[in-house]
Amino acid sequence: MPFIHVDEDNFDEIVAREFSKEKFVILKFGSNYCDACQIMEMELEELCDRLTNVSVLSIDSNISEFLTQRFFVEEIPTTVIFKEAEKQLFYRTGITLADDMVDVILKEC
Repeated sequence: MPFIHVDEDNFDEIVAREFSKEKFVILKFGSNYCDACQIMEMELEELCDRLTNVSVLSIDSNISEFLTQRFFVEEIPTTVIFKEAEKQLFYRTGITLADDMVDVILKEC
């Protein structure tokens, strides 16, 4: 599943659209120049292969400084999982295994 690339201009619109589809929304903060971010992408791809009710929004922390501040991102990669706009389930900096993210999501289904 391809990630949905978002920036400060389209973030709120895309998040609202994905929540309207009743999907879990995963924010992936990273950079093209970050090796750990590339590994995190592989974990998220595995997650998407296993679960169909998720949308991964990819945010380049070098470009979208406002969003990194809005979500208190200090290091990359950072992953945030929401069930609903007001219900954050998970926030982690560093590489997170697909198994761990699947567990978080399945507990809420």
